[in-house]
Amino acid sequence: MAEAGKDLGGERLLVIACGMLAREVLAVKALYGLDHVDLTCLPAEFHFHPDRIVPAMEKAIARGREEGYGRIFAGYADCGTGGLLDRVLEKNGVERIGGPHCFAFYQGLDAFAASGEGDMLCFYMTDFLCRQFDAFFVRPLGLDRHPELATDYFQHYEKLVYLAQTEDPALDRVAEQAAAMLGLAYERRFTGYGDLSS
Repeated sequence: MAEAGKDLGGERLLVIACGMLAREVLAVKALYGLDHVDLTCLPAEFHFHPDRIVPAMEKAIARGREEGYGRIFAGYADCGTGGLLDRVLEKNGVERIGGPHCFAFYQGLDAFAASGEGDMLCFYMTDFLCRQFDAFFVRPLGLDRHPELATDYFQHYEKLVYLAQTEDPALDRVAEQAAAMLGLAYERRFTGYGDLSS
C-alpha cells in the first residue's frame, strides 16, 4: 500500500479498505507521511459475508470517481470473493494489495507461501481480531452462552497463530486466552504491517 501512495505528483489517492484494516492503513499512512492518501472503509463484518464485498466495492469506486479521485487503490486481498473482486477492480482500473486474504499479506506473501502445509490447521488472529474477539467470534458463535461449543467449532484446528501488527501486551493476553478457550496450542508471530507497508 505504501508503494501505491508514492510518486503521485500531489494527486490524491483514495484507498478503499476492509474495515478490519483501518487502523493499520492509517498507521502506514502516518509512518510514510502519505498525507495525500485518503481512506474509506467497507464494513468489517463483510469478513463473514464476502458476497457483499464486490457490490460495495463497485459503489465505493463510483463514489470515489464522482468525488474526483483519479487514483484509487483497494486495501483488500481476494477475501473469499473467488476472483470476482479482481474482475471489478480490473474493469475500473483499480489495483489491490496482493494475496488471498489479510493473513497472507500481514505475513508477507513469500512467508505465507513458505508456511504452506505447516499452517493448514491454524486459526489466525490479528490485532483487529484480538480487539474484536468477543464481537466477531464469542457472541456470534454463542460461546458466551455455550462455551462447550468451542470444541465443535474448532476441533479441526491445531493451533491459534496470532499475527501481531504491534507490540501490545493486552492484545497478546487476549490471543493467549482465546487459544486456551478454544483448546488450541498458541503461537505468536510479530509481522508488523507486512506487505501493507511495502
